[in-house]
Amino acid sequence: MTRGDLTDAQWTVLEPLLPQGIKAGRPPVHTKRQLINGIRFRTRTGIPWRDLPERYVAP
Repeated sequence: MTRGDLTDAQWTVLEPLLPQGIKAGRPPVHTKRQLINGIRFRTRTGIPWRDLPERYVAP
């Protein structure tokens, strides 16, 4: 976890509010927490999506 990422306490509050994926098929590549942290990082810094650090795009 790096500066600006959701803390465990914040994630505990947010996670139950997210929809549960129940469709069959391939499992997701990225965790919901990783996706939200990446979106928050991109919004905070204003960088292009392609320039996201590896910690947000690697499984």
